[in-house]
Amino acid sequence: MAQLYFYYSAMNAGKSTSLLQSSYNYRERGMNTFVLTAAIDNRSGVGKVSSRIGIESDAHIFSDTDDLAEMIGNIHQQQKQHCILIDESQFLSKQQVRQLTYVVDILGIPVLCYGIKTDFQGELFPGSQYLLAWADKLVELKTICHCGRKANMILRMDENGQAIQEGAQVEIGGNETYVSVCRKHFRKVFWDSEEELR
Repeated sequence: MAQLYFYYSAMNAGKSTSLLQSSYNYRERGMNTFVLTAAIDNRSGVGKVSSRIGIESDAHIFSDTDDLAEMIGNIHQQQKQHCILIDESQFLSKQQVRQLTYVVDILGIPVLCYGIKTDFQGELFPGSQYLLAWADKLVELKTICHCGRKANMILRMDENGQAIQEGAQVEIGGNETYVSVCRKHFRKVFWDSEEELR
């Protein structure tokens, strides 16, 4: 039975590596996969999913206005698809997450989404919010903070390595811009004192 999966984490937890491995596993068994990535993130080139360990794959791109149910349905009619894999799924819109539930429930195709849960201010991305709400399976991929604790938050850094507290929710960048930290180290930047929590 097809299900909607959300694999989420902070940055540098191996989301793209896991996606590429899943796609490879399906294809090794003679099955077709349809890989999607957000058009907004072209750090690895347009239409590429790339892992920090050096593996990559071609991908179809989506923008926030694309009808994913229609796109996937058309591809599925041309050639049966056994699995849909979506990188950078935090950039999905609410409507697109709903469209993915259609792909799972009506077309019967498993959908595996990989993305970041929260932004640099600790707020949910829209795609992550609705995947957390509507996915059949939630899987946390783990990475660690510099202190050794589990990193579940992200800090955005300026050119001097100082954490930034304000700015647009989306600013594309990698290790030069973002660092994954535990909540304790996130707290030092954003939650100045325990007083505001009382």
